[in-house]
Amino acid sequence: MTSDDLPIGRRVARWRVRRSMTQQMLADRLRRSKSWVDKVERGVRSLDRYSVIQELAHVLRVEPEALLGQQRSTPAGTPDGVDDIRAALARYDTPQAPEQTDELRRQVGYAWLAYQHAHYGQLVRVLPDLLDAVQGAQTPELLVQAYRITSSLLVKFAEADLGWLAADRAMSAAGDDPILAATATIAIAQALRSSGRDRLALTAALTAANRILPALSYPADHGVSGVRGDQTAGQPHDQQGEGAPARQRSAGEWAVGGTLLLQAALAAAGCGEHRRADELTGRAAGVAASLRGYDDPHRTSFGPVAVELARVLVATQRGDADEALQRHSTIVRRDGWRRLPAEYRGAYLVDVARAYLQVGDLRGAARALVDADSVAPAEVRCRPLARTVIADVARAQPAPAGVERLATVVGLTR
Repeated sequence: MTSDDLPIGRRVARWRVRRSMTQQMLADRLRRSKSWVDKVERGVRSLDRYSVIQELAHVLRVEPEALLGQQRSTPAGTPDGVDDIRAALARYDTPQAPEQTDELRRQVGYAWLAYQHAHYGQLVRVLPDLLDAVQGAQTPELLVQAYRITSSLLVKFAEADLGWLAADRAMSAAGDDPILAATATIAIAQALRSSGRDRLALTAALTAANRILPALSYPADHGVSGVRGDQTAGQPHDQQGEGAPARQRSAGEWAVGGTLLLQAALAAAGCGEHRRADELTGRAAGVAASLRGYDDPHRTSFGPVAVELARVLVATQRGDADEALQRHSTIVRRDGWRRLPAEYRGAYLVDVARAYLQVGDLRGAARALVDADSVAPAEVRCRPLARTVIADVARAQPAPAGVERLATVVGLTR
């Protein structure tokens, strides 16, 4: 366990020992009882006010971030460089000397890692040159991937229309390849949902999913790599001839279909079609249940946990925050939760903070935001959406622990 994983009480105890202080000495300087210090260090008493944490930090001669386990290295605000990405998308001329495909594949892989680890500052710096390079190479797979990454990042920065443009470029680059087109549609649905065009997102995602999933349905005697042969993802067997099975697909391609169903479900919830959203998440759950281990070549992060997270967001959209939070408390204890990319977890936790706000639980919202900042600081510090949620929580008097600090970091000081 790293120091960032420790409960705050354990951090207090560690710093107290480093300062050669007994519990009684710390209690005296805080003008509190030794019993209070003991309960804090054992986690019996929670530290839920930032002012108390500041007082402890002052006595222990550390910054509050040292007790909260937060990183201070991630700057607040949208990273500089979005204009350079916009300029790269506006260029239609191709470089005279395209780079080698293997080198470009390595660069695209690095960009995916930066995105999944929420290193958005690094990603903003490398994307303009990467877009120029892949446009020169004209390799459909790399073009689709680069545009998908670009679209996803721009959506996070509230540049939904520019994100849609990048997603549309991905679709154009996919050509006649059905799987590339399906992965591009994931980005299109995300961009459309971000701009409030849920109906269009629902149509796009569901149409693409229905193209993929029937082709992935098999009779029980036809095995699929990484998929149980008796699972049909809620679809009838693809009829080619008299019940002949469709071409065998990989588990990663099933995951693309499942991800499209989740995008369609979230869009349906945004349209107010809550029953349809539940049906679509149920269908996605059928796909997820049929998947075994796979290497996620299409960068979907799809699986049973992703389906459950979508159910939380659907419940939040329909105003059923109690159900959403009950599901949330169960999901984050599952092993699969920590295996999701940092970006995925951080973005989800910001959404969960909004669910806590629905039921008036400011402390719960604060915990979700602080957890998101711990998992993926850029999700909280660089996204306008997170800034809005922080502002809503920080209006409380006094602000819950951690949120006053986050408000200061993102420039929301009163």
